[in-house]
Amino acid sequence: MEKNVQIGILCDIYGELLTEKQKEILDLYYNNNLSLAEIAEEMNITRQAVKDSISKGEKRLFRFRRKARNYEKGTKTRKTDTKDIIRIISNPTRRYRRKNRKHFK
Repeated sequence: MEKNVQIGILCDIYGELLTEKQKEILDLYYNNNLSLAEIAEEMNITRQAVKDSISKGEKRLFRFRRKARNYEKGTKTRKTDTKDIIRIISNPTRRYRRKNRKHFK
């Protein structure tokens, strides 16, 4: 799958877990096809800051996807609601982490 499409899908699923700035920059870059310079000018930041934000945002999206897949593999039933997965990824409780430690590595 093309990276642009993949990032777009991941943003739709896990976008609420990104910072507002990361979400906005990824949207401008992947969905609106703006260049780094155009985004930097629009947001009054440097091109390097835009590039760093895109890179960190992508890493977070792929990490969320990996954790969600690991969680699904660890559950007996595959009928886990996406909201439950997002809740667990974004703020797992200490007891849950201790109990299912292998899924959070």
